[in-house]
Amino acid sequence: MSELAKVKSSKLTFKGEKKTKKRKREDGEDGRKGKRKEEEKDPETWVLPEQPYEIRGPTFIVHPSDPSPICITFNSTSNRVVLNLLDKARPDDAAEPAAEPPTILERTPTDVSQVWVITRIAGSPTINLRTGTGEGKFLSCDAHGLVSADRDARGPQEEWTPVVLPDGMVAFMNVYEKYLSVDEVAGGAMTLRGDSDEVGFRERFWIKVQYKYKKEANEEEKQKKDGISDPVRIDEVGTNKLYQTWGMGRIVTSDADKKELKRARKEGRLAEAMLDRRAKLKSDRFC
Repeated sequence: MSELAKVKSSKLTFKGEKKTKKRKREDGEDGRKGKRKEEEKDPETWVLPEQPYEIRGPTFIVHPSDPSPICITFNSTSNRVVLNLLDKARPDDAAEPAAEPPTILERTPTDVSQVWVITRIAGSPTINLRTGTGEGKFLSCDAHGLVSADRDARGPQEEWTPVVLPDGMVAFMNVYEKYLSVDEVAGGAMTLRGDSDEVGFRERFWIKVQYKYKKEANEEEKQKKDGISDPVRIDEVGTNKLYQTWGMGRIVTSDADKKELKRARKEGRLAEAMLDRRAKLKSDRFC
């Protein structure tokens, strides 16, 4: 009688059909599993930023040149920005076959000279790029498009606005609303310039930041939206010391994008002025 009382499934089955075991799953298991996996990620893992505000801390900047990607590095001996090939050339008569090089998205820095420390300007979408080796010089660009890294102090010429493109690559716009680009000079040498009006192949870079700074940026952005956060500061000196232990198709930027960048820059300066005024009013109240 007890067997007859059992409720039978109304699902149709066919001869030879494999039976699948049902797996009980608690509510929210997928969410917890994803969160646990994220927490287990190494804080110093190099990842791609998805938003401009995630670009901060130690940064690896690579241009997808052919036949070898080019890395933006800094020579502390000559105090000059240098573009180095990531793949060393092999002689034609090499006995052993060359190993398959890693893809550009698998690349990570192998020397401190390849790392730039990025800090953000308070209340503004602009950033500063500082060398991760030597005395810590700022990347700057003058009105003629000449790029250098020989200044100890930051000013308007040391400000850059990162633009994350739809494919995940990044363009850097300077204070003159021109873009950083890779240029070939006499003799086939490569150099950086900052006088491009459009974002094309030469102006597009892959950049990687460390996961812990990307995570901090997202937490800070969330708290900003809730109105309960102060800007997080990057310890440039500590970061520099830490990392010294390391051994042409063209896409035109639309007028709407340029207007949006101008608006963001204007709003950033306005927000900074409002914060200063609010702090002054608060201090006057307690005086």
